[in-house]
Amino acid sequence: MKRETFFTDSLTRRELLRRSGSGLGMLGLTSLLADQARADAGTAASTVSPLAPKAAHFPSRIKHVIHLFMNGGPSHVDTFDPKPSLAKYAGKELPVPVLRTERKTGAALPTPYQFAKYGQSGIEVSEIFQHTAKHVDEMAVIRSMHAEVPNHEPSLMLMNCGTSTLVRPSLGSWVTYGLGTENQNLPGFIALCPGGYPIKETQNWQAAFLPGIFQGTHINTQHTEIEKLVENIRNDQVPRTAQRRQLDALARLNDLHRQQRGHDPILEARIQSFELAYRMQQEAAEAFDVSREPGYVLEAYGKGTQARQILIARRLVERGVRFVQVWHGAGQPWDSHDDLEVNHRRLALQCDQAIGALLADLKQSGLLDETLVIWGGEFGRTPTVELPQKGANQGKINGRDHNHWGFTVWLAGGGVKGGTVYGATDEFGFQAAENPVHIHDLHATILHLLGFDHEQLVYRYAGRDFRLTDVAGKVVHDLIA
Repeated sequence: MKRETFFTDSLTRRELLRRSGSGLGMLGLTSLLADQARADAGTAASTVSPLAPKAAHFPSRIKHVIHLFMNGGPSHVDTFDPKPSLAKYAGKELPVPVLRTERKTGAALPTPYQFAKYGQSGIEVSEIFQHTAKHVDEMAVIRSMHAEVPNHEPSLMLMNCGTSTLVRPSLGSWVTYGLGTENQNLPGFIALCPGGYPIKETQNWQAAFLPGIFQGTHINTQHTEIEKLVENIRNDQVPRTAQRRQLDALARLNDLHRQQRGHDPILEARIQSFELAYRMQQEAAEAFDVSREPGYVLEAYGKGTQARQILIARRLVERGVRFVQVWHGAGQPWDSHDDLEVNHRRLALQCDQAIGALLADLKQSGLLDETLVIWGGEFGRTPTVELPQKGANQGKINGRDHNHWGFTVWLAGGGVKGGTVYGATDEFGFQAAENPVHIHDLHATILHLLGFDHEQLVYRYAGRDFRLTDVAGKVVHDLIA
């Protein structure tokens, strides 16, 4: 009794974890297996995993989300929103006011690419996305998106977290909070980004005031070896049976802590992440290993990092991961202030074949009926050429500035009205002119497709109920089948 009193009074769980991390093996890799009943030495306690599957507000076919994020801002007028009038005014001032963006722009800059009609719907798509375009009849192309400011940081936060200024949970965190996940051996929300972090780094997939277990797990898909792709995935120091005994002991200590000190949400999030890390040893190595795919599948997706990570996204959702966000790369790769023709073609070449293969793969397996695929960036680009500015660009006068006034996002999959175009920008592609869709409206629609009333998916914090769409947002029913 004397030893127990000293230990529980003097040693906090935080200190215990810090001291015993190496003894627990690498990350600690604790597994309380929170979805099973646990017994303490004189008390019975059972905890349900916060990631356990939950019911939405109403029935929905969609069980998974793959968000293909073209960070940096792809040009809509060069990809999915053709504007032939730009050719008429090439090198001339537009006959309409030039809207203010981040940097000064000048004359009209027509697209260097050819557009063609695809599918039964006849939707026009740029030549640089010809593989993706083959599936246009599965897609709802929103050509009237608009954001709030023409800067990367606030626009990334708005697109990912529903606000451009305040710390708020990300879309993926809200989805896993609301639905849980089907596979308890993998994270419910995974962010794939090769080469490091995008602008705003982990804030793009933050849980904020939601429990930490709902935060996205970043995977650097630049690596191909599983030990580098998921660090410390294997514990060569401590056998699993020994880990199990250590973790059972830790579970009892955790219960003592709860009884004496109350709930600590920060430490609880760390404990839960350790639980998940232990369970990941069983399944992650297989899930991230694309070499297990048949040769014809690997050939369909193509070569390179983009092909590999988009194929990983498919492997994750078929294993029950709820939300997978696929970033094109570290920084802001689609940010073509100079050399737009070369850079957009290069970037599209890296991912177009794999996106087309993903949509075909999901459809063939039946997963497209229960998966929502989202494509887009944080904003679009101006239809006018960016003017030389020292320190801001290379002065080549062949790129476009950021454009939050109007841009394109497309959706595909279960519940989406495929083969449709919704909304429109003006004649030149500068501003959303017909049926404008704000980011809040997009989020409300995504949540609706997942079975949620966006006004009712809330979390109480600091004395009020918060939601992804804050006090705005309306469902765009014309996008829903």
